[in-house]
Amino acid sequence: MSGVVDTNRRYIGFWGHPPRTVLDFYKNKFALEFIDLDIDYGFPDKKVVPDAYCQIITNIVNNSLALKDNLEIIIASVGEEKCNQGKFAAWILKNLGLKVIETKNENYNDSDVSLKISTSNLPLREKIDRIMKTVYLDDKRIYQQCKPTHGFWGVPPNDFRILDIFPETTHDYGWTRCVEAGRPADLDLELYVDKGIPVIFYTQAFCAKQQLAKYLAEKYDGLWVDCNGKITNSIIAKIEAFIRLN
Repeated sequence: MSGVVDTNRRYIGFWGHPPRTVLDFYKNKFALEFIDLDIDYGFPDKKVVPDAYCQIITNIVNNSLALKDNLEIIIASVGEEKCNQGKFAAWILKNLGLKVIETKNENYNDSDVSLKISTSNLPLREKIDRIMKTVYLDDKRIYQQCKPTHGFWGVPPNDFRILDIFPETTHDYGWTRCVEAGRPADLDLELYVDKGIPVIFYTQAFCAKQQLAKYLAEKYDGLWVDCNGKITNSIIAKIEAFIRLN
């Protein structure tokens, strides 16, 4: 989701889902706000990564370089909860002079997965926005739950407009559900979807999760959609047709 950044302020940058203990430590140390470097803030393309590349990783690199003088540190997810491309981005940014703290968040300790946002009746855009804020903020609000009529599986898209197509009775699955559970590297939870409902399996183009999305879409008679950068009219039409016919 596009946002506005105050380039006169200093921030703690992060990407992925670093451990909350690490985020809290640096929040207390520097008393600065966090900025999620995964998000598209509209900064110029620095041409550091290839043109045909994951848009989220491209966002991370472009944001970090554009905000180099505004970032106290960057807290970077480089474990199984992110991807090798996140690890490579951390290495490149270190070599370009930024201070990067590498973290891994491989929590599997909680046997019970408590979910309230993924399964709520909020609009899907708001669901995912609130879930991603739980990475660094506690959310103690009470949410009205709903039975799913549709599902959205995947990661936060670069272009959040894709989420506005879905009805409010859409449950959220995939990596974002793992984020809400505090278990971003839990593959079993990431692969879970409720059976018997139409699910759209979404990935960014050039993302390693494409092979999961394609396989799961075929297994559950869903629709696999990948998008490079901004959503197109053809993708909108494809999703609208799938939702309307199911």
